[in-house]
Amino acid sequence: MTASPDKHSFSDKPTLTGELVILRQVTEDDYPALAVAMADPDVGRLTGSHGEIGEEKAREWYRTRQDQTDRLDLAIVDKASGDVVGEAVLNEWDPDNQSCNFRILIGPAGQGRGLGTEATRLIVGYGIEEIGLHRISLGVYVFNPRAQRAYEKAGFVVEGVFRDALLWDGEWVDEVMMSVLATDWIQSGA
Repeated sequence: MTASPDKHSFSDKPTLTGELVILRQVTEDDYPALAVAMADPDVGRLTGSHGEIGEEKAREWYRTRQDQTDRLDLAIVDKASGDVVGEAVLNEWDPDNQSCNFRILIGPAGQGRGLGTEATRLIVGYGIEEIGLHRISLGVYVFNPRAQRAYEKAGFVVEGVFRDALLWDGEWVDEVMMSVLATDWIQSGA
């Protein structure tokens, strides 16, 4: 079941519901919760984020996500608490090659309970089954094995390593490149 690249576009901003999380369009109102997540030193390290963009720019960023037709930015809502605990994003869309990149950010309040794994499965499933993507890729730093395991549970396969891709606290860190193909997704019954 390979969909055509124009089956849908990233103009659609769906709400995706799982057992643990709801993924919905991110808005400026989500900024306070996401700011807390992004300010966490471990989250910054695990995502390789250097510096802050400032509140005004961040609010503008979230205010304009619904207007973007080349990416999908969804807030991750913990169903148990109703709180926004992170974001899941499909970006770097290449419609000619039916591919895009995936990234996720989960703050401390949402970690260690399977929320990231479920959010990943939901957005990847949407990308492949509804958008018609053939390939979704990501990079994960080697000092984040928990995330790599979560991606593997969601069907991602290691493709290689970008050596010394990140300079963090004076140390070079490798980035593991992973992807999931529509054929893998369909065969796994995910």
